[in-house]
Amino acid sequence: MKALVLCGGSGTRLRPITHTMAKQLVPIANKPVLFYGLEAIKAAGVEDVGIVVGETAKEIIQAVGDGSKWGINVTYVQQDEPLGLAHAVMVAEPFLGDDDFVMYLGDNLIKEGITSLVEQFRQNRPNSQILLASVKEPERFGVAELASGKVVKLVEKPENPASDLALVGVYMFDGHIMEAVKAIKPSGRGELEITDAIQWLIDQGLVVDPHIIEGWWKDTGRLEDMLEANRIMLDTLEARNEGYVCSESNVVGMVVVEKGAEIVNSTVRGPAIIGEGTKIVNSFIGPFTSIYYGVEITGSEIEHSIILENSTVTDISGRIEDSLIGQNVIVERSPLKPAAYRLMLGDNSRIGIL
Repeated sequence: MKALVLCGGSGTRLRPITHTMAKQLVPIANKPVLFYGLEAIKAAGVEDVGIVVGETAKEIIQAVGDGSKWGINVTYVQQDEPLGLAHAVMVAEPFLGDDDFVMYLGDNLIKEGITSLVEQFRQNRPNSQILLASVKEPERFGVAELASGKVVKLVEKPENPASDLALVGVYMFDGHIMEAVKAIKPSGRGELEITDAIQWLIDQGLVVDPHIIEGWWKDTGRLEDMLEANRIMLDTLEARNEGYVCSESNVVGMVVVEKGAEIVNSTVRGPAIIGEGTKIVNSFIGPFTSIYYGVEITGSEIEHSIILENSTVTDISGRIEDSLIGQNVIVERSPLKPAAYRLMLGDNSRIGIL
């Protein structure tokens, strides 16, 4: 069995962060989202992994390499345009051949992993098996209808969903899927939809089984989902200190202080993680906060947020919360008069000011 991990797409819902980095590499609890998926694939016993890449191919390849750090073998598949999930399967045919495979969307996070899904597929041998979960906004997803324990209909982002069972973004296929992706036509949005390909399998009388998960999962394509994913994953960590915490500082609860990090005259209340080489001075870091490597925070308060690498936050009087601050960002109090907000924001930025 093989795995196909999809890392194309431009991440428009996370702009401007994704103007400069792949959405699959945005860190959750200081680990890129993609890495959780690769760990889950390896844990399920799958070691031959194809990664479909697009315009962010260079970043993905640099981060993942040959896969040896996870004990997997990685082959990269170029998708020149993001023309749909079924199109990604089609361009990966030289890698996949006729083999069974699990397809995993690289920006998904499934806390319990995919081992039970893969084991059920191996045991029951359907032509396809799809991971489903009950969601509050099914119109945002592909939606499944079931009858007698089988999937009978799939609709991509329906205006009036017939159920609340959404496709989570992990699929199992045998070799019939290649015939399906070649048989379907582009949807109204110009993409070859994987839901249409699975529906083709159903219409041909082939077996598509559901696998409904009760545990937690997230499509991390939106800020609010990424912050929730960060909160959940921070809760799974175990406290450790590999850096320096001065005697005047107060570290409370589940806090990870990574190598070379310094906490000086500050309070950090977990769950939280402070990345390598980061320095926290005269500050408060509240629960559910991930601070990546090389960050400097001085005289400020941050809570329920993600701060990416090499950024600086200095002397901010109010508390920063529910925020995602990108790479190499400077947030500081200005000494200039008259007092005013002075902003330099990229395209698609979003900022809230009292």
